[in-house]
Amino acid sequence: MPFPQTRLRRLRATPVLRDLVRETRLDPGDFVLPLFVEEGLDGRGGRGPIHAMPGVDRLSIAGAVAEAGEAHALGIPAVLLFGIPADKDEEGSGAWDDEGAVQLATRAIKDAHPDVLVIADLCLCEYTSHGHCGLLRADGSVDNDASVELLARTALSQAQAGADVIAPSDMMDGRVGAIRAALDEDGLGDTPILAYSAKFASAFYGPFREAADSTPAFGDRRGYQMDPANGDEALREALLDVQEGADMVMVKPALPYLDVVRRVKDATHLPVAAYNVSGEYAMVKAAAAAGYLDERAAVLEALTSIRRAGADIVITYHAKDAARWLQ
Repeated sequence: MPFPQTRLRRLRATPVLRDLVRETRLDPGDFVLPLFVEEGLDGRGGRGPIHAMPGVDRLSIAGAVAEAGEAHALGIPAVLLFGIPADKDEEGSGAWDDEGAVQLATRAIKDAHPDVLVIADLCLCEYTSHGHCGLLRADGSVDNDASVELLARTALSQAQAGADVIAPSDMMDGRVGAIRAALDEDGLGDTPILAYSAKFASAFYGPFREAADSTPAFGDRRGYQMDPANGDEALREALLDVQEGADMVMVKPALPYLDVVRRVKDATHLPVAAYNVSGEYAMVKAAAAAGYLDERAAVLEALTSIRRAGADIVITYHAKDAARWLQ
């Protein structure tokens, strides 16, 4: 039988041809760099290593400003701020402290680098003494509606400090609508919301909890974060957030949930972010350190897969390295 005329290998023959027909492109402009800002580090060298995440540190305010500037110079447009307070309490009051870590870092970054987009992660877990993402009832469960009031208060504090985007990550029902209403009533109607809409109760968050000092003192977060088995529910979450006023939506983690990224993108038609989380980062770092894989090739392949699945924005601790490799 004659060989078929269609030969797909023709367009793979040279680097120039492969580049010309490449369907998905990766660019530093797609990335957001997460930063952990810790109160009190200015007097202790400005950095604190995170052992589970080689190459990532807790930062002082000055350190966060320097990191944001370095990211901007590499073409990375945005940073995502997490705050680690000096003191914690039952309510997580450090979250809405106008002199808190995220608020001070936001002002300092915007003063030094006005073109850097500052996204403020909005949650109470780093600030509560019990490590959960909201206020607790007497039985130890999280009180959804009372927590939403504090989240809206925190969103106002972050936006008033100059945050360009508010990103609620707590997974309380109704929080996007409450935050949107609070921002609008305070004259901050132009501040967009990036909702952690499909945030799964994932084993891949382990290193983050060291980084943000946010491990629950008891129990887990399965009562409010999503069951990893549920894809349809992820769409319901995303569509509810859209109805409540979210301007962008997020899927977290990224790599184990690429199918969800695609479904959310198709269903919402909004900008979709995917968070390449701490466990995903740590696995690649550990395998590369052991000589099991090529770090550069693995990282770029993983980030490309996230974009191919439909993510417009990739939040990743690899952002600076990937930006250098793409130059």
